[in-house]
Amino acid sequence: MKKSFKSFEQIGISWFLIRWTLLAMPLALLVGSLVAFFLWSLDEVTRLRLNNPWLLAFLPAAGVLIYFLYELAGKKTEKGNNLILDEIHEPGTGVPLRLAPLVLIATLITHLFGGSAGREGTAVQMGGSLADALAKPFRLDQQDRKTLLLCGMAAGFGAVFGTPVTGALFAVEVLFLGQILHTALLPCLIASLLADITCQFWGVGHISYSILSEAITLTAPENWWNSGMLLVKVILLGACAGLVSACFSVLTTQVKYISNMLLPRPWLIPIVGGLLVIGLSMIPGNQDYLGLGVWNADPSVVTISSSFSTGGADSFSWAWKLLFTAVTIGMGFKGGEVTPLFFIGATLGNALAVWMGAPVDLMAGLGFIAVFAAATNTPIACTIMGIELFGGEHFLFFAIACFTAYYFSGHTGIYSSQRRISYKTGKNLKNSEGEP
Repeated sequence: MKKSFKSFEQIGISWFLIRWTLLAMPLALLVGSLVAFFLWSLDEVTRLRLNNPWLLAFLPAAGVLIYFLYELAGKKTEKGNNLILDEIHEPGTGVPLRLAPLVLIATLITHLFGGSAGREGTAVQMGGSLADALAKPFRLDQQDRKTLLLCGMAAGFGAVFGTPVTGALFAVEVLFLGQILHTALLPCLIASLLADITCQFWGVGHISYSILSEAITLTAPENWWNSGMLLVKVILLGACAGLVSACFSVLTTQVKYISNMLLPRPWLIPIVGGLLVIGLSMIPGNQDYLGLGVWNADPSVVTISSSFSTGGADSFSWAWKLLFTAVTIGMGFKGGEVTPLFFIGATLGNALAVWMGAPVDLMAGLGFIAVFAAATNTPIACTIMGIELFGGEHFLFFAIACFTAYYFSGHTGIYSSQRRISYKTGKNLKNSEGEP
């Protein structure tokens, strides 16, 4: 009888996998193709801005254009990633399909005119929007609709960064602080992997980063002193990454709050934000902290890539990027926060490596993933991201940096709709809303 029951159970599991592969496939093809177009377009507008620095002068006007585009599309679309998280937590009227082209256009406008923003928000929102559009013809029930929305998030994230396993883990880990939604793990992995393959099929690649420093085995007796000293430096980096991420989350929220309080008309907010970014760029005397910050044809410019080498960043490059991005995102421009967080983390790691006498490329890579882990409260996904981006030789250091940063960020985060199941110290909450 038990054997018969187990056989039926395996049949049910097999059907579950086949069904979700079939459901995820059209979603992944659409999201992967749209992300490929987005990444290509983003490179083109970035190149155009770099060749025409004067475009920065029109950032305030670009902000007003973005504001009115969202006004026409409806206030609901303004919530971005939080809209998708809210729909998963408490299904409502759905994620509008118009969100996909809207956030795509708004992000390209932001980057064309020099706003300091990212790209993950765009990819995740496009994925969520397309997923909800497909849920209707598929006639999915509420539970399956939630899973498909998570698949859309995973597909967008996995394709935009070329990290399919991270994309799946991010989707199921970001919903709650203190809980992972295991039931959606495999559907999300299928969607994320297929979307990444589709994106690569269109010939769109990703910037590669390398940690060339030799791995140190912590348990080998001959390495105890060197590995012990490096371990202390990694822990310090993790703590600093957590504190910096908390600063970013709080500052972005405060910029948004203060601008809404002081400026009587909402369309004035992006105008002032654009003027602030222009003014800020005059202080360091360069445009290093505008735009995405992933690459630049000029080797003297600070980028994420340059941070992996000695002299590739200044001592306070991370602080400048933090300030530029907080103003950009907090005052109405679009794109997301994750790639700027990579920039902040990599340049922070570079600065700490110089100060502590640690391998620059290793510390930049650890900062890259640790600040992101702390800001999104997804340390497991970010540990795996370290492996997907840099290889597995330094896996233990990835985990130590991400987990330490996660704790030191407190209960801050860049997603206000992320629900807290328990405190990071283990104390449970009475409800999932985060109220004791």
